[in-house]
Amino acid sequence: MTEKISINIMDDAMADILRQKTPLERLRIAGRMWKSARVMLRGSIRTFHPDWTEGQANRELIRRISHGVIDHESL
Repeated sequence: MTEKISINIMDDAMADILRQKTPLERLRIAGRMWKSARVMLRGSIRTFHPDWTEGQANRELIRRISHGVIDHESL
């Protein structure tokens, strides 16, 4: 299975909005985005591998998020 990679560039209006946020607000936004990405990736893994255990799905999630730096054997 190949994964499609897309790159999105932030437009100027969104950049202006984020510049007006405090560092704490930007950190909270980033944290929510990180959590959302994990939830979506976990859902994708579970969709493509419905027979996997929760542990298997979690190990694959970690492997993908770490870009392969952390492999299944080290978990």
